[in-house]
Amino acid sequence: MLQGTASDVGKSVITTALCRIFKQDGFKPAPFKSQNMALNSYVTEDGKEIGRAQGAQAEACGIEATTDMNPILIKPVRDMHSQIVVHGVPFAQMSASDYRQHFLPEAKRTVMDALNRLRDTYDIVLMEGAGSPAEINLKDRDIVNMNLAGWADAPVILISDIDRGGVFASIVGTLELLEPHEIARVKGFIINKFRGDLSLLQPGLDWLEERTGIPVLGVLPYIRDIQIEAEDSVVLDSLRHGKKEHTALDIAVIRYPRISNFTDFDALSREPDVNVRYVTSTEELGSPDVVILPGTKDTIGDLQFVRDSGLEQAIMDEVERKHVQLVGICGGYQMLGQHLIDPFSVEAKHTQEAAGMGKLPLSTTFLQHKQTIRASGFVQPKHPLRLYGEKTTEISPVPVNGYEIHMGVTECHEPEQVTPLFEIAYSGEQTFLEGWGTHDGKVWGTYLHGLFESDQFRRVWLDGLREAKGLAPLKETYSAQERKEMEFDRVAASLRSSLDMKRVYEIMGMQQR
Repeated sequence: MLQGTASDVGKSVITTALCRIFKQDGFKPAPFKSQNMALNSYVTEDGKEIGRAQGAQAEACGIEATTDMNPILIKPVRDMHSQIVVHGVPFAQMSASDYRQHFLPEAKRTVMDALNRLRDTYDIVLMEGAGSPAEINLKDRDIVNMNLAGWADAPVILISDIDRGGVFASIVGTLELLEPHEIARVKGFIINKFRGDLSLLQPGLDWLEERTGIPVLGVLPYIRDIQIEAEDSVVLDSLRHGKKEHTALDIAVIRYPRISNFTDFDALSREPDVNVRYVTSTEELGSPDVVILPGTKDTIGDLQFVRDSGLEQAIMDEVERKHVQLVGICGGYQMLGQHLIDPFSVEAKHTQEAAGMGKLPLSTTFLQHKQTIRASGFVQPKHPLRLYGEKTTEISPVPVNGYEIHMGVTECHEPEQVTPLFEIAYSGEQTFLEGWGTHDGKVWGTYLHGLFESDQFRRVWLDGLREAKGLAPLKETYSAQERKEMEFDRVAASLRSSLDMKRVYEIMGMQQR
């Protein structure tokens, strides 16, 4: 089990890298996180919802993700409430106190049944903790750190982030707050994100081992530009004001408080001619080529944020500029319509209605059933997206792939005023029209997450934006799937070169192949 001295110390990335290493070494590994709090979701092959990190870890293992890998997912909404997803299906909306008092005491069986099924199927199960095991106010009902390690009788490796400072205090302080039987489970330390001369750190490592009697298994280097999907929007802090030099296209993604599935735009940011920025204010918006309203767990609440911050009016002003596109994905798509209705208090405590931005003739009603499914298909022949620029009127079919996660049903009231975007099929069944856009292509929206990982669609859409600016199309692009596999290998290689894998295998009671 991999635990951390705090959140965001690198547990998920290190777990992903170890998944890849064990696969490379000829084992059948699988990831496991009993309870995950995240708004970044992944849809399994059977249409269930789990944390994005466990989906990526399963891909690094070369296996299909299942809900056993993340049986409990917590998705925060407004007013200190969260949607509790159990084995990929919404279970209830609870306050933090209700969750702790009424749900956690019954959660052990759900967690352990899932873990045991994985253990029966795979050679190695890499268990990832959450936050810190030393949260003394939460420990008595913990199902994700030391209690779980005890139930599973699993050895623990403790990870700490030296880049944020105070690494030795973090490690020793964590141990000081653990019970003796919990300390006995800690078999090694990993110090992550180190920059500099390792020889200067060595006296501290020697002191730590002497003080605790626990070995340092490795000091991992700071890896720049890790392109493994993140589970927590805290990573957006480093991207918020990011600027790539000499890019032709500037894309502004609105970062509202409950932004979800922000990894939708990772593939765009890796294109050489594209700069993707995450903005929260009118001052940061600037004059982009595209404004994207991303997914959200609280459509009405986040729309209010967009209004209160002045971003709605600023966005509308930008859309009036020639060639500036406004794009909505999932919750952002819902915002583009005329009406938002929440009759069952799906997203809030009380029934709510709100006016949308009115850019598309749509209304959305939030229902108690969640749509979670993978989809594939093609761009509509009469698309409004200007995929090849304004000069080209005919295109060959452009394939798209993605997935849907939403509790809203969206209806179009004036279909003659807009154009459907995609012909898609769910799980290989009959095709449906999905998404709508204005005839001039300036405003469009879709429920499809992961759309921009469709390589041909991504490039021809970007080339259409280029042509609208009088620039020649690039036409060439990269394979998002191949890039993902290469990144798993890159991070695994870095970990292998810095971590004592022989001792890791010994801790697991296994022989290195």
